[in-house]
Amino acid sequence: MNIKDKVISEIKKIYDPEIPVNIYELGLIYDINVDEKNNVKINMTLTTPNCPVAESLPKEVQDSVKAIKGINNVDLKLVWEPPWDKSMMSEAAKLELNL
Repeated sequence: MNIKDKVISEIKKIYDPEIPVNIYELGLIYDINVDEKNNVKINMTLTTPNCPVAESLPKEVQDSVKAIKGINNVDLKLVWEPPWDKSMMSEAAKLELNL
């Protein structure tokens, strides 16, 4: 399993507090880049800018990814463009939520 797969696997353990689906399947992770030195850059969003976990969720993602053996550094950016909507959810998430 490469580093990016490990990162995705770790992110899939983190759930949105309001929706019983992990944040990866919800489509909140826009981009994951791993360079040759195992520095990880993640762009993520939240379901809404005033989400109750706006402070804690990105930190939880960053800390979880940083804990993966072999990861050098994690640069997480919270972005609001494009705004998240339900169309960004995976098919699995939509099925889980009966959408």
